[in-house]
Amino acid sequence: MILLDISNGWKTAIMIAAMVAVFYFFLIRPQSQEAKKEAAYRDSLKAGDHIMTASGIHGTIVSTDGLQAVVEIAQNTRIKVALTSIKPIPERVRK
Repeated sequence: MILLDISNGWKTAIMIAAMVAVFYFFLIRPQSQEAKKEAAYRDSLKAGDHIMTASGIHGTIVSTDGLQAVVEIAQNTRIKVALTSIKPIPERVRK
């Protein structure tokens, strides 16, 4: 094998590099892509959109002001939530 001709120090370095690559491609990269998609979703929110908070509260956006949104969860019942707590509604819940 190719690794038989390499000294122990280089074998260790190659194995560490391989583990870092595996962590990057299977853990870090997918998580950052998901975070970008959620940020784009939050940036596109406007009044009248149906949303779900991270805690599972469903409602309709009344207004947004930078970092917060006013959400109507029942007739004449409004709450103020952080935009970071608003998640995309899963397809199975939309039906």
